[in-house]
Amino acid sequence: MPDALDHTHTHGEHRLRYGHALPFGASHVPGGVNFSIFSTHATACTLVLFEQGASKPYAEIPFPPECRLGNVWTIIVFDLNYEQVEYGFRFDGSHDPREGFHFNFKNILLDPYAREIGGRDTWKQPTPAKEVFPFRGRLPFEQFDWVHSRPLERCESELVIYEMHLRGFTANANSEVKHPGTYAGMHEKIPYLKDLGVNCVELMPIFEFDELENSRTNPLTGENLCNYWGYSTLGFFAPKAGFAATGQHGTQVQELKELIKALHEAEIEVILDVVFNHTAEGGENGPVISFRGIDNKTYYMLDENGHYANYTGCGNTVNCNHPAVRGFVIASLRYWAAEYHIDGFRFDLASVLGRDSSGAPLANPPLLESLAYDPVLARCELIAEAWDAGGLYQVGNFPAYGRWMEWNGKYRDEVRKFLKGDVCVVGEVVQRIMGSPDLYAASGRKPSASINFITCHDGFTLRDLVSYNEKHNLANGENNGDGTNDNLSSNWGHEGETDDPDINAVRLRQQKNALTILFVSQGVPMLSMGDECGRTQLGNNNAYCQDEEWNWFDWSLPSTNQGLIRFTKALIAFRKVNPALRQPEFLTSQDCLGSGYPDISWHGTQPWKPDWGSSSRTIAFMLCGRHGAAAGGPPHFIYCAFNMFDQPLAFIPPVLPKGMKWFRFADTARDTPDDIVEPGSEIPLDHSKELTLRDRSAVILLGK
Repeated sequence: MPDALDHTHTHGEHRLRYGHALPFGASHVPGGVNFSIFSTHATACTLVLFEQGASKPYAEIPFPPECRLGNVWTIIVFDLNYEQVEYGFRFDGSHDPREGFHFNFKNILLDPYAREIGGRDTWKQPTPAKEVFPFRGRLPFEQFDWVHSRPLERCESELVIYEMHLRGFTANANSEVKHPGTYAGMHEKIPYLKDLGVNCVELMPIFEFDELENSRTNPLTGENLCNYWGYSTLGFFAPKAGFAATGQHGTQVQELKELIKALHEAEIEVILDVVFNHTAEGGENGPVISFRGIDNKTYYMLDENGHYANYTGCGNTVNCNHPAVRGFVIASLRYWAAEYHIDGFRFDLASVLGRDSSGAPLANPPLLESLAYDPVLARCELIAEAWDAGGLYQVGNFPAYGRWMEWNGKYRDEVRKFLKGDVCVVGEVVQRIMGSPDLYAASGRKPSASINFITCHDGFTLRDLVSYNEKHNLANGENNGDGTNDNLSSNWGHEGETDDPDINAVRLRQQKNALTILFVSQGVPMLSMGDECGRTQLGNNNAYCQDEEWNWFDWSLPSTNQGLIRFTKALIAFRKVNPALRQPEFLTSQDCLGSGYPDISWHGTQPWKPDWGSSSRTIAFMLCGRHGAAAGGPPHFIYCAFNMFDQPLAFIPPVLPKGMKWFRFADTARDTPDDIVEPGSEIPLDHSKELTLRDRSAVILLGK
C-alpha cells in the first residue's frame, strides 16, 4: 500500500496536506491541525502562525491552488504544538469599498470560527501598542468530563429567569470570592442563586469581546471608559478569556464548563445573551478584525455605495439571511449547545435576524425558521428581543414557528405606567397579567412566549425606577445624550437617594408592588440582577461602559435590605408551589370544570365588579383553586389586589366555597417581617368582609 503521507507537501519546516472543508475553523486531526476558512470574493489566502505571545509570525503558509474547494481554503498542518501556536489569515483580493471589497493582504485576520482567542487574556490588560495582530485564534483542548451532566430541558412555563452580568456579579471585593469577576467567582455564588429560588440564569455576553475598544473618558473622573456589557462580539465560538481566573491558555474553556456543570447540578439552567446583529468591526471607520477583511460583501448589509446598513445603532449590520452567514450563526449556536451544554439563547435586537440583504423585513425569515427547526437546538430556549434600532418592533408578531419566546417590552411599559399611577392602562395590564393573550393567542402561541420583566440590564434598576425621574448618564461621556428618556419612572418626591422616611417607605412599597405583579403574572418572569435587594446604578440607565463598583453587585445589600430579599424569595417560592400562576395554556375567564368559578375572574373594590374606567388605578383578580388543582397544584384560590391610588381603599374579596376561608400571604404595605410569610404559613383573616389596602400597595390572599 502507498504511504499515507505520499501526498504530503512541505513549506519550510512544516508538512502539509490537502485538508477537510468541514468543519470550518481549526480542528484537530491525527498528527496535525485542519484549517478551513470561507470567502466568496478573495483571490488568495495565507495561513499565519505565531508562537504564543510573539510579536511576529514564525511562519506564513500560502494555500496552494489545489487546497481550495469551491470558496473554501483548507489545509492540514502537521506536528504543531497546539498549546503554543496562535494563528490568523491573510486574504488577497480587490480593495474597492464602493463595491463592498476591503481586501488588504497586509492585514492579519481573526478566524471567525476560532474557539479560543488571545489578546485579552486578563481583563483590561492592553496589548502592546504596535501589535500587528492583537486578537489571535488558538487551538483549544476541549476534552471535558461532563459525567452525567446534561442540559436541564425544563418546561418553559416553569422558568424563573435571573438576568445578570457575569463579571459584575462578583467583581466587588465584598463578594469575598477567591477570584472576583470570573467564572470561578460566580461558581462560588451558586448557593446564593439557589437560595433565592431562581432556576435559570441569563448571562449577558460572554463571547469574546474587547473591553478596551471604548476610547472615551468619564468627564466626571477623567478615567477611561470601557465596553463593560460586551455587546460587540469579536469571536462567536470563544468564551471571554478575561472572565477566567487566570489568563493561561485554555482556562476559560475549562472554567466556564465547570461553572455550567455546577449550575446544572444546582438545577439552574444557563441562557446566553448572544449578539448576531452586529460585530466589533463597527461602521465606516471601524477596525478590520475579521469579517471585513475576509468577505465583507457576504457578511454585512451594504447599500449601493458599499456603505454599511445600520439597523443596530452600532455602525454595521450582519447579513444574517445570506446562506453562508446563516450557516455561520447556526454553527455557532450548535457549538455552544453541544460543547457547553447551554440551555438556551436570548438574541439581542433579534428583529435584525428577520431582514433580507437589503434590510427589508421578511415574512418567512430563513434564519429564524432554521433555528426553530434545527435538530441540535430542538430543546434549547430561543428568546427574541423582538425589536431593532431600525424601528422594526415585533413584540407579539415575531416570526415564532412555535418555538420563539419574546422579551415582552409591552409588559414592562404598561406595568411601569400602572405602578406609578397613570390612567388609561388597566385594560392593558389585565392582558399582561394573563400572559398577553392579545399578543400571542391568535397565532397559537402559549403564555410562555412572554418573558415578563419590569427592569433589565438596559435601563434603570428597580430601585432607580422609584428613585429618579430622569436619567443621570453624564459619566458615560456622551453629554447625557445616551440611554432612553422615556423611563416611565417616578422619584416620589426627591431625585435620587434621600433620608426622608416617607419617601423611602413608598419607594420600598413600590419595589415590592413591582415584584408582586411580576411573580403573579402568567408567562415567564425575569428578575434583573440585584433588584431582589435594592441595587442602584445611581440613576444611570445605560451603564454599558461602566466597570465601576457602583455598577457591580454590592454584596452588603442582601444584609442591608434583608426585608426586600426575603420578600422576593417568598414570592418566588409561592409561585413555585402554585402552578395556577404559571399555566401552560391561556386562562379563558370561563368555568371549564363546572366548579362554580371561572379559571380567572376580575374584581374591583367590590367583588365581581372590576373598574375598567379610564381613571381606574385598581386591579383585583382571583384564580379558582379547582382549576389550579387541575393544573397539578393545590386546590387553593388565589386573590391578588393592587391599589395604585394615592389613598387607601377598602376591597371586599369574593366569597369562597363553603368550608374555605381567606388567609393573608403578602401585604406590601406592612413592614417586614409582617409583609409576607413562607408558603404554607399564611395568616387567617379576621371575620371582617373588608380588606383595606393603603395607598400604592398590593395584597395576595390564599383561599383554603
